[in-house]
Amino acid sequence: MSTVTLIGTRLAEPDTEFVYEGESPACEGCPYRSQCLNLTEGRRYRVTDVRENAQTLDCAVHDTGVRAVEVEPVAIHANVPSRGAFAGSKASLAGPCPHVDCPSHEYCVPEGASFDEEYRISAVVGDPPHEYCYLDRSLTLVELSPEE
Repeated sequence: MSTVTLIGTRLAEPDTEFVYEGESPACEGCPYRSQCLNLTEGRRYRVTDVRENAQTLDCAVHDTGVRAVEVEPVAIHANVPSRGAFAGSKASLAGPCPHVDCPSHEYCVPEGASFDEEYRISAVVGDPPHEYCYLDRSLTLVELSPEE
């Protein structure tokens, strides 16, 4: 289900993905707060439509202003412990990883997912992109369902 919100004009393109970071101190007193601050903090979204003929509004956070768009939560690709990793099951991320040069790092520490939450696996993608895990973890690359 789509949500109408305001985002920076540089992000206001169909298929752009972003993680909503929440309110900035510069938002205080803004007349458009209720239209901008209507997403879930820390969740990943994709722009599905840009409202045509909508005016660009001034914004203290975005230097080129904001525009009205429709967004939807998106699935997150992540590495989870292999044990019990199948479509329909619930899983948590294995934990932080300091090895930023590893080809799997973006899946072990995915933007828009938290280490202290459980997620439903919508699909098993397969083996992670790394040859071996520096932390000796047995991992499977999955698609985590967006929260409703």
